[in-house]
Parts: sequence; C-alpha cells; structure tokens
Amino acid sequence: MISLRNVQTTDLEQLLHIESEGFSKEEAATKEAFIERVQLIPDTFIVAEKEGELLGYINGPIINQPYITDDLFEQINENPKKGGYQSILGLAVSKQARNQGVAKILMDKMEELVKGNEREGITLTCKQELVSFYEKLGFVNHGVSESKHGGVRWYNLVKLRKEMN
Repeated sequence: MISLRNVQTTDLEQLLHIESEGFSKEEAATKEAFIERVQLIPDTFIVAEKEGELLGYINGPIINQPYITDDLFEQINENPKKGGYQSILGLAVSKQARNQGVAKILMDKMEELVKGNEREGITLTCKQELVSFYEKLGFVNHGVSESKHGGVRWYNLVKLRKEMN
C-alpha cells in the first residue's frame, strides 16, 4: 500500500537519488535546493512511500503568476495560506516504481491541496515527451516556456482549480 506524507529532513538522501534518476545533472535540483524546500515548503512537498522506501515525490512553492520562472529554481519563499498558483518544480518517481500510478497519486494529492487552500490552480513545466501525460491529467498546454532551466525546451502546462473534479 502506497502512503503519502509531508517531506522530512531524513528523506534527503533518497530524494537526491530519485532526482538523479529522473533528471539530467543540469536539470536536477541541488542538495541545497532540496534542503531549502524541505525547510520552507514542507506543506507542498509530498513523498510517496511503501514499507519505508520512498517511491517518488512532488514539490513546489505557491507563486503569484500562472507560469514558472527560472528564479524559482534558485530561491523560494514560504507558502501563503490561501490563493496563488501551486507550482510543481519537481515530480519524480524512482526507476523501480515507475508505471505504477505513483505520479498520478502525487498529482491527485496536490489537487486536494489546491482545492483545500483555495489556490487558482496548478502550474508546471515539462519536456515535450511528457506533455501528453499531463494533458491526460487535465492540464492545458500553454506552449513553450521562457524557462532556460537545464538548457532544455520546456512547455507551460496549467490546470485551473475550476477544471479539477
């Protein structure tokens, strides 16, 4: 049985391992970025685990605009209690837990948080090959992002709260 919980500092090593499996060195969050996120946004940093083993995670701060900007990968702030957009800076699933619905479970949890905290919606950037995955989850592709993070072309995907079940 997969369980979800808020991140803890003791998760750091497993998080870094999953991050390195899911992203290139240029795209991956640094240890320092993870420490900052664990400290500042544990309310929107969710991990999926099974029998004490981390399967994946999702995280991101609340932002005021519908698109992610590169400065968020450098510095974030604590989340406001209500409003704003839930950004997704990271969603990754360990290699051995892929294709088991873990990413969808994590995304469903973020939608619950969005509704419960009266956020505008969820925003994320993804690479071309993941656009269709997020479209199946109800996200709308808003085209190429201005983000240059990791030297990759990213796409803006947004799902407004009113479009969530």
